Amino acid sequence: MSRLRNLVQLLVLLLVILAIVVFMLENQQSVSISFFGFSSVGLPLSACLLIAILLGMISGPLMGMVFGFRRKMIAKRHV
Repeated sequence: MSRLRNLVQLLVLLLVILAIVVFMLENQQSVSISFFGFSSVGLPLSACLLIAILLGMISGPLMGMVFGFRRKMIAKRHV
């Protein structure tokens, strides 16, 4: 049973890697992003999307920890 589970996990991992490679190859158009007056150099669209996803994956949990910590501190004061 363990060997079957490992095989399924390996197949899922390979499918995810294949999907990422296809996504990267299909989105090679060069884009420049302008944000608050700052402009980026021309990067492939796939790289911009990857950077945005990674920043969201990092900033989301960090904000949750900060606001969760604040909520705990406020709850301790009122007890």
